[in-house]
Amino acid sequence: MFELRLMAPEDRVEMLGDALDALDALSVSVEDADAQTDAEQALFGEPGMPPPKEGWQRSRVIALFPDEDAANEAASVLALQDFFEGCAVLGVAPVPDQDWVRLTQSQFAPVEITPEFWIVPTWHEPPAQARQVIRLDPGLAFGTGTHPTTRMCLRWIATQGEGAFADQRVLDYGCGSGILAIGAAKFGARNIDAVDIDEAAVSSTRLNAEANGVQLNAGLPEAAKGEYQTVLANILATPLKVLAPLLRSHVAVGGSLVLAGILERQADELKAAYAPYAALEVSDTEDGWILMTARC
Repeated sequence: MFELRLMAPEDRVEMLGDALDALDALSVSVEDADAQTDAEQALFGEPGMPPPKEGWQRSRVIALFPDEDAANEAASVLALQDFFEGCAVLGVAPVPDQDWVRLTQSQFAPVEITPEFWIVPTWHEPPAQARQVIRLDPGLAFGTGTHPTTRMCLRWIATQGEGAFADQRVLDYGCGSGILAIGAAKFGARNIDAVDIDEAAVSSTRLNAEANGVQLNAGLPEAAKGEYQTVLANILATPLKVLAPLLRSHVAVGGSLVLAGILERQADELKAAYAPYAALEVSDTEDGWILMTARC
């Protein structure tokens, strides 16, 4: 396999990507050519909000081809196009043979939630001290335990104690991989609804629950019905604010509302958004993220 490396200004990246696709590139990736320099730019936005820019000022475009001739031919064809003005061919180089599965797996080690509660990929053995284990491999849906927001939610679940959820209805709103719902099941919950707007997340949750030997109901948001003693929502600040009345309506009297996906600087915004419904407090913090909870 060979890679064709190109340099492109912001306004040419999309056209270049379309052209590489038409030239039968196996894959196309785009990187900030100024990464790790003072000119590096962050491109991200919360769900429902546009990113600050459509692309980097200078992008490195990398296309994979099955052989050297195909990569060189693509470079020659692109160089003749009008839209290639301002772009440059950086070179064609072989991609070293690697065991990509093993390389990917090596990036995901067991994740400690508490000394006795761990998230463990299926290719690892659980640590000797682990009493509770969630088996989870990286997939299409958010939530492998590596992000601080997920760890804080799971820590909160663990601190409630063994069997704490045995007599509760639990709702995981925006379930992603289903990791929080599975965590609640590991600590005794038997009546769990896990919902997400993404059907891929719903499917992922069902598969992960089966792999962990736990029972739950996974579906789209309309599957969440009635009141729950615990409502968990690890999303982001903007949708959490919009969902305030809905999430509060699902919490039974005396129940717990647990919110994550919130940056430390957003604490006051969330408190204000939920003030008519519940008194949120910061319960945990990690790497600039916070966990906010309320007893309703």
